[in-house]
Amino acid sequence: MVVAVCCPCGTKKRFSMQTTSWGKGFIAVFGNHVKTNTSCVVVNVYAACSLSEKKTLWEDLSNLKAASQESVWCLYGDFNAIRSRNERKGVRERASQSGEIIGFNSFIDTNSFLELPLVGKKFTWFKANGTTKSRLDRVLVLEAWMEIWPMSKQYMQRREVSDHCAIVVKYVEKNWGPKPFRSIDAWFMEKGFSEMVKNNWSSYPVQGSVFIKIKEKLKLLKGDLKVWNRDEFGNIQTNKMRILQELEALDSHDCINDLGEDDRMKRYELVGRLKETEKKLDSIICQKARAKWFKYGDMCTKFFHSSLRWRRLRNEVKGVEVGGIWCEEPCTVRQEAKKLFENRFTATKDFGVRLDMVDFKSLSREDNISLTAAFLSKRLEMWCGFVMVRRAPGQMVLT
Repeated sequence: MVVAVCCPCGTKKRFSMQTTSWGKGFIAVFGNHVKTNTSCVVVNVYAACSLSEKKTLWEDLSNLKAASQESVWCLYGDFNAIRSRNERKGVRERASQSGEIIGFNSFIDTNSFLELPLVGKKFTWFKANGTTKSRLDRVLVLEAWMEIWPMSKQYMQRREVSDHCAIVVKYVEKNWGPKPFRSIDAWFMEKGFSEMVKNNWSSYPVQGSVFIKIKEKLKLLKGDLKVWNRDEFGNIQTNKMRILQELEALDSHDCINDLGEDDRMKRYELVGRLKETEKKLDSIICQKARAKWFKYGDMCTKFFHSSLRWRRLRNEVKGVEVGGIWCEEPCTVRQEAKKLFENRFTATKDFGVRLDMVDFKSLSREDNISLTAAFLSKRLEMWCGFVMVRRAPGQMVLT
């Protein structure tokens, strides 16, 4: 398998090699990415077919990663293994397949590797006669790689003469235009926020219909909120660190000399501000990660925050195929999405449903008269088919 790396501007990125390491089934190159001045490791993998040799390869790669101080890793190539049964078609179930799936996923999870989002075909290897296909080639990276190149994706290419499909790893950023108007729940915890919004909203001199006024006022309010968020609300994490530093300074002073009354009141105030800041931070994380994730997940780990970033990358619209050609330009994606929903929801004169030959059950005229007649006590008794039972003292009388 061939892997190429592309960048938005089309210029070649220079990589300065420092050292290399190799073993049975892999070649690792340690070096420096000159453009970003990032030390990284790129590993080319070509795994064997037997499960025992694959396990040896996974163990060697795990040991290599554990012995390295680098945090930016990229593994690519023919791993000759699948992660789930739906990644292989046309092959009978083998006893070793379950062990291969469990072992490969364990290797990925143990080393905290992430698989880049895939664009294109689902399978990367095809048998010559077309009866068998599998997903054997892939690109795995660490979280540190995504922090530097967050929009990286693997694009599947045409197979041509090889039985494997080439993969191109590209980092492409597209300008999708203005983002929709959204508010942050933590803003409403800030004192004076609601009053600020009301005052600004009533001060906008906008003319036109009701819908035009709302649209233009939201546009103006969005600009004011950006300024307010930057100047007044600030960065929650930065505010939290500043408060913790002030508390640490007071605690250090308290260890040497007792705090005075003013310092004690200041510390009490800082603790209150810290609690409010924690609530705002929890609210922001809850809004980004959905309430269920916030309730049952672990918001304090690096894995949790990487999951937020990874889900946004996985759920984004990567592009559309127009006339057999893959396109990622925002204007084209918008047009195709508009066409899709127009075709889906446009009503037609002929719905294609015919009920002429359907024999529906219906009521007779007598049944209809009986059902619509006034409910008298005797008629209700007969219609229900019950016999009224009257209870008298010491006896039961049937009528």
